[in-house]
Amino acid sequence: MHTKDILADALRDAGLPIMAARAAEGYYHDYLSPLAMPEKKLCDELTDAGTAAALALCERVKLDYDASEEEEEEAWASSPEGVAAMQAFAARFVQRRA
Repeated sequence: MHTKDILADALRDAGLPIMAARAAEGYYHDYLSPLAMPEKKLCDELTDAGTAAALALCERVKLDYDASEEEEEEAWASSPEGVAAMQAFAARFVQRRA
């Protein structure tokens, strides 16, 4: 299960359906979000919600809801830097085989 979906479930369980819907779209995700600091925004909103469940979730955010290693690799590989690196690697491989 993708970390954005795990977070969305936790937000639903905490009684925060609007935030859960945003999480399911990747709004708070390290690589899918349009925000520069989605984790900070999430904790700010959880703090504003102020419920015991929201505050406890804020404490867990950094430990449990960071993008997984696979998600990080996928995000890098599809980024301009990752694509350029793969193209450069492929070009070198082709040169060596020629």
